[in-house]
Amino acid sequence: MEDQKMKLHCGLFFSGLPPILCLHEKDLDFELVFVDWVAGETRTKTFLSNLNPFGQVPVLEDADLKLFESMAITRYLAEQYKDVGTDLLPNDPKERAIVSMWMEIYTNQFLPLASTLIKELVIKPYQGLATDFTPLQENKEKLSQILNIYEARLGESPYLAGESFTLADLHHLSPIHYMLKMEEEGVKDFIYSRPNVAAWVQRMKSRPAWPKTVVMQEHSFELMRQRRLPIHLDSSCHEVTTVAQKTAIVTGNN
Repeated sequence: MEDQKMKLHCGLFFSGLPPILCLHEKDLDFELVFVDWVAGETRTKTFLSNLNPFGQVPVLEDADLKLFESMAITRYLAEQYKDVGTDLLPNDPKERAIVSMWMEIYTNQFLPLASTLIKELVIKPYQGLATDFTPLQENKEKLSQILNIYEARLGESPYLAGESFTLADLHHLSPIHYMLKMEEEGVKDFIYSRPNVAAWVQRMKSRPAWPKTVVMQEHSFELMRQRRLPIHLDSSCHEVTTVAQKTAIVTGNN
């Protein structure tokens, strides 16, 4: 039986970027299946019954495995393909525990606040909805305090869990990418006003896997905006300049 290429069913915005980045860091061959959740494609009977009953993306298909939730996907890839590409999880139990700790901090401390900013300043305008500025100031103040802790931590080591880039760093880059696109409310200053945080972000953005990830995501956005159709992108387009040229448009829906 032929090996099946991995498929990542993914929509726009930050939740889908960590698995894409992880796949590129691991240098794995995969097919990106774009799912237009704004148009309701995650709520079709086929999607709900075959991929994710919760009606959300991303979803990874690797042979007979169907896996959803971004962190579950990246942890699986890091463990299942540990000896391929970038090693994103240390072998030492104490070092792995530190990675897990910072991933918990990301989930429970950083992400809820960053998500509110992204929802109000990126997603709602994209959907044509009005921004609710009421929660923004409170969230900004809390996020500022958290990033002060990050600033201190990143003064001790180049990455959150130590000397190496791990899953803990990988997940942060996606929401930070969107924060740096915001012109409103001085959100960029959260990053640029803290030299250790800014240097950390620059190190992550300088990794070869990141521009490949961004090109896939931004090209997906452009095609969706123009045509409102699901698309497939093939990860065999390793040269960033050729990704767009090798995109295939799919005309059928679920």
